[in-house]
Amino acid sequence: MNRSTWNTNLITALSVLILLGIWQIGAVLLDAGVILPTPGTTFSALASVVQQEPFSLNILATVARALQSFLIIFLVGGLLGILSGYSRSLHAFLVPLLVICKATPVMSVILLAFIWFTSGTVPLFSAFLMGFPVMFIQVEQGVKLISPRLHEMTVAYGFTPLRRLIHLVIPSLAPSIITGAKASLSMVWKVVIAAEVLTVPRYGVGSRMQMAQVNLETAEVLAWTLIAILLTAAGDLIFLSLLEVPRKLRERRSKLLEAIR
Repeated sequence: MNRSTWNTNLITALSVLILLGIWQIGAVLLDAGVILPTPGTTFSALASVVQQEPFSLNILATVARALQSFLIIFLVGGLLGILSGYSRSLHAFLVPLLVICKATPVMSVILLAFIWFTSGTVPLFSAFLMGFPVMFIQVEQGVKLISPRLHEMTVAYGFTPLRRLIHLVIPSLAPSIITGAKASLSMVWKVVIAAEVLTVPRYGVGSRMQMAQVNLETAEVLAWTLIAILLTAAGDLIFLSLLEVPRKLRERRSKLLEAIR
């Protein structure tokens, strides 16, 4: 670990300690565990929650909903973003849907979805409507930034539409796709858990939050909140790690070719 990385980690650790200190001071001054329990009480509740029998089922249920929503957003938003980038008619057709998705409050979407669907489907539907515009807009803007000369070159060399997509469009859109995916993934976690809080499916992190809140178990609410934060951070970390795989494979391939030569 180099000095720069060490300093960065030290500053981050210091920031966490300061936040915990502020939390502890606030809890002591309020002296009301129902309103704000101390960090120690919260971490004790966290340990208790982790040891509960359905803990893994709650985690898996939330993760499954988040992944399903994200995959649908990635595929539908990415595909429509590419098509809309090349078609003004499709863009004009989708504008009302985008405006509705971006302007409608999250809670309104969740409440309406709860009327229309089962509690297990509401998080998927709500997360899709909230995350779709993010992915779509990023990809569509990326398409518009591709140089027309590159398209002309692929036509001159007789590229089929499929070859043009594989060798020009997708590589050119990689930064936009990654940006849209990261932003939509972060949003998906929040919306899925918020929908679980309101609809209370049998299993889910949000369901446990709601049950703890009903029982005035504030420490447990905070414990599940910490779990939600860790899930989001882990999801982002895994996503970024997967993005590094192609780069590392290319580096290994280059080194292998150099060794052969």
